[in-house]
Amino acid sequence: MGIVLGPNQYGKAEVRLVHVDRSTARHVITDLNVTTQLRGRFEDTHLTGDNSLVIATDTQKNMVYAFAREHGIGEIEEFALRLGRAFVDSFEHVTGARIAIDRYGWERISVGGEPHDHAFRRDGGERRTTVVTLDGDQAWAVSGLADLVVLKSTGSEFHGFPRDRYTTLAETSDRILATAVTARWRYTGVDVEFGKLHNGIRTVLLETFAGLHSLALQQTLYAMGAAVLERFPEVCEVRLSMPNRHHFLVDLEPFGLDNPKEIYYAADRPYGLIEAAVLRDDGPPPGRAWDAVPAFC
Repeated sequence: MGIVLGPNQYGKAEVRLVHVDRSTARHVITDLNVTTQLRGRFEDTHLTGDNSLVIATDTQKNMVYAFAREHGIGEIEEFALRLGRAFVDSFEHVTGARIAIDRYGWERISVGGEPHDHAFRRDGGERRTTVVTLDGDQAWAVSGLADLVVLKSTGSEFHGFPRDRYTTLAETSDRILATAVTARWRYTGVDVEFGKLHNGIRTVLLETFAGLHSLALQQTLYAMGAAVLERFPEVCEVRLSMPNRHHFLVDLEPFGLDNPKEIYYAADRPYGLIEAAVLRDDGPPPGRAWDAVPAFC
């Protein structure tokens, strides 16, 4: 039996970077979490402990900060492409890179009805995401969003499922539908308007969730992904992960009260987890785009 080293990568995880644009009196905050990972001729460090070709993860962290200062950030996909390309182009033994970035939103605090120039509050838990993968001269961008919490108080049903001795769930033609959307979409290339597309795709996801009368969360998920592909030719694949955040009516009869679908218990766990990919059948092959992207999202 022979033992060999398989695919491997290494880097600096979760480099926290906050950029403050002070070019005008109205400051702009860009809040990022950046992970760098490199692939290449790193067999010796694994097999013998020879670190002569290892670019220290601390060096990678410093490059993140230096690049933000020297080149600015712009769209997170553009920043990831510049950073990844620098690693591949600057070191002959580095053959590929994976740069993952989460961006956290901040909103201006209003004072007297006017947005303040330099005071902000965190915009909920939603994050904008990207994973840029480089392999030699090739590059792929998978962008998305995470923890976009949405809820419909009606317009959702769930019935017609099989029943057996273990089935206790009641069928319903009117329920609350709530989920936290995590979505990633693969672009056909990297020469696109990332910011404009992100905003447009987010809007389509929200509008489809709101407008579709849902017979199952699976149906809603597919419709959301299909709507993105129909609207944006720059996108060839959408992967969605949507937990079903169950809301159960509370039984108020012991207290002599009715409950005409007004009082609910929001269950924390367990929860249904619906995941799927929606893609064009004539889209370009994914290559290494989804490498090391966990599960569906």
